[in-house]
Amino acid sequence: MKPLLILDQHFRKVEELFRPQTFDALCGLCDVKGGRNWPMPRQNIDDLLPDAAFYVAARPELTATQVTAATKLRATIEVSGAFRDGLDYEACFASGVEILSSSPGFRSSVAEMTLAMILAGGRGLVAEHEAFRRGAERWLDDREESDFSLFGQTVGFLGYGQISRETHRLMAPFAPRVLAFDPYADHSAEGVTFCDLDTLISESRVVVVAAVPSEDTRGLLSADLIARLRPGALVVLVSRAWCADFDALVRAAQKGRICVATDVFPEEPLSANDPIRQARNVILSPHRAAAVPEGRQLIGDMILHDVTAILEGRPERQLKAADPDQVQSLVRAQNSIKAIPNT
Repeated sequence: MKPLLILDQHFRKVEELFRPQTFDALCGLCDVKGGRNWPMPRQNIDDLLPDAAFYVAARPELTATQVTAATKLRATIEVSGAFRDGLDYEACFASGVEILSSSPGFRSSVAEMTLAMILAGGRGLVAEHEAFRRGAERWLDDREESDFSLFGQTVGFLGYGQISRETHRLMAPFAPRVLAFDPYADHSAEGVTFCDLDTLISESRVVVVAAVPSEDTRGLLSADLIARLRPGALVVLVSRAWCADFDALVRAAQKGRICVATDVFPEEPLSANDPIRQARNVILSPHRAAAVPEGRQLIGDMILHDVTAILEGRPERQLKAADPDQVQSLVRAQNSIKAIPNT
């Protein structure tokens, strides 16, 4: 008899998460209940939970009582991209229920967008595009005050998780010097020099803000650090605006000291009269780093891998496992962020 898997992935679509062959393989492995492109009635979930081995949802919700009663439950898997409230984490840890996040499944598409922003910002593509519209393009101009080549450049990552590591991998042909600040990362990683914030800020031409939003990373790129960025630096913000003093970033860009490329904002959607829409030296993207056809199907691949590994008793996981010492800080940060919840 196949193990029962509850699939309540809405707001995500099934085809958004799974390649057809991946979904077929999951259905061959488990008795999948749900998997429709509309919300699964809560009563249906509650009725299935006592027999379920896996609970996959955009936002899994379980009380301590439900966790205790779900004696066959092996893992909960969220597919929105972050640990959020609604799940009794302590009860899951106590019962041995794994708590897995899909956040690593965004690494390819977000890293690709990060590299695109670095290249566009460094070579002035957006600025010259807008100059063309005004009839003010600068033919054969080196734009020495702002442009730079990524080849051999120093790139600093605030947070060296999956997105940063994948961006680093994509940058390999440019042979950059890579610095990183991340107290929680594996500091034995090859090709990167871990350093303090002051060193990273003073030596990096490109600063990528990719830290996971938590209580520890609120305002990590502070106004003081922004003031010490080297002239002409490019700041690329791809995790959450939570991790930077956003107003200070915009002011520094408007003064012409730095360029800012951002996919995230303190409040989303951005108001129609927000001054950043008219700011100089900015590249703006409406929270769509992962929004590309098939860009989230790595999540489905990871779900299939980890469900298979759990059933076979293997320890390796591709999804992100909740850390009991950090998860509550991550949840509090997500609850505080005034942003579109869909990554």
